[in-house]
Amino acid sequence: MANKYPYVASAGPLVKTIDHLRRRSFPQEVTAETLRKLGVAPKNESYVINVLKFLGIVDEEGRKVDECANAFIQHKDEEFQKEFEKIVRTAYEELFELHGDDAWNMDRSSLAQFFRTSDHSSEIVGTRQAGTFTYLAALSGHAEVPITRETNQRRPVSKKGADRSSKKRVTASVKSKKDTTGTTEKPEHRVGLTVRIEVNLPADGDQKTYDRIFRSIRKNLIDGE
Repeated sequence: MANKYPYVASAGPLVKTIDHLRRRSFPQEVTAETLRKLGVAPKNESYVINVLKFLGIVDEEGRKVDECANAFIQHKDEEFQKEFEKIVRTAYEELFELHGDDAWNMDRSSLAQFFRTSDHSSEIVGTRQAGTFTYLAALSGHAEVPITRETNQRRPVSKKGADRSSKKRVTASVKSKKDTTGTTEKPEHRVGLTVRIEVNLPADGDQKTYDRIFRSIRKNLIDGE
């Protein structure tokens, strides 16, 4: 028997699909083949389509339902969340009749209990049904939206991370230096070289001996042409 409440295995495919339909394009017909072409839910197309149908965003044939699709034309995030919340609340009517607004913030274990008893689903399926609801609740503005790999790459780098990256770039780069004529040499034409010299001074040497050694080092290694 088919499950009443749909589910996805992870947040990524569902979040990416909703984000695409909202920010990029909402085709008149959205099917598993459409999602395959868009590449937003690889290997999870049918699961995501089941969620969209359950929410009433598309009908059984995959055609866009204008009444629900209007939420996706909202430009401001808060306006989208407000409209999307109505869609989710309507679809999960039984859950909200039982728990009211507390349903938005229920833990997954309690949600899984509801879905398993309502749908006679297995532990794995019930857990995924609970997870799916939490993803939809997040998209409705009741929690932080799970960060997918793609959206994570677009996130701004924190100041701490930026400082660390900056230090790495400085360390990896070669500073340009001015020669005696005042011209600046390009980094690729000059490479810095550090030479470490280890001098073993004789234990019985006097001050003159030490002075001769250091004068020789300066003459031949430091001041030498």
